[in-house]
Amino acid sequence: MIRAEGLTKQFERTVLSEEEKKKNKKKKSKKESFLAVDHVSFEVQSGEILGVLGANGAGKTTLLRMLGSLMKPTEGSVSIIDKNGELVTDPIEQKRNIGYLSGNTKLYHRLSVREMLMMLAEIYGIDKQKAEDRVSEISRVLDMDGFIDNRIERLSTGQTQRATIARTLIHEPDIYIFDEPTLGLDIISADAIVSFMKTQKDEGKTVLYSTHYLEEAQFLCDRILIINKGRVICEGSPDQIIKRFEADNLRDAFHKVMKNADELTKSAATDTADQLKEDQSEETSGQDEEVEK
Repeated sequence: MIRAEGLTKQFERTVLSEEEKKKNKKKKSKKESFLAVDHVSFEVQSGEILGVLGANGAGKTTLLRMLGSLMKPTEGSVSIIDKNGELVTDPIEQKRNIGYLSGNTKLYHRLSVREMLMMLAEIYGIDKQKAEDRVSEISRVLDMDGFIDNRIERLSTGQTQRATIARTLIHEPDIYIFDEPTLGLDIISADAIVSFMKTQKDEGKTVLYSTHYLEEAQFLCDRILIINKGRVICEGSPDQIIKRFEADNLRDAFHKVMKNADELTKSAATDTADQLKEDQSEETSGQDEEVEK
């Protein structure tokens, strides 16, 4: 299981005045801070697929990168609970529990798929014989026997994506984080990845998944988060969201959510502010009690 509590990420961006924009000059530009992810909290259970939806720039990738220990949050925390119900606190062990896949993950083009997987197994400290057995199993599951000994630079797009998935499988993580894994793939390759995610769910794994393919999300996800300007503006199962917005499918419901995005974002901001005040009040009350003791 993975839990996010108050996850926030702040960045800086360059801002130009109207006059500077007209002159197309950047000499007097200034920096301003903004929140790419703004106090997001949720948890994903074992055997559950959570879909993260939103327009480009909504904060999906930043959120997933923080969850995957690839980016340090400005505020908030990520907790990982292992299969024994124990909190994983060691940073290295946290990474061992996660398999992260994005559409632009880079591979070692001069290696064969098998060579890459064996190298990664060694990095993870997996015994050689166990690693060989694991690579054979992954090759069978992902139907890679026909190209596993080919150089990665010679693979098709679909084959490369399967090799990328294999990379996330080698250490048998309990949590998978997929950032638009089917983007740009043909139907057969995309179906293989969707089938893989469903299989991992059935095996009790935790899966987080972002996509722009809403039919895919409706079929695959147990719950959905819709994000706008770094805030969660809608949450629920696909059926709950469809019913709430009186739509025929998740795509239509998503469009209705986005038409009301500004209003929903303001509401989410108010809820966040109220929660922060409540948390601060409880913290102050606790400190006062300690002083009295």
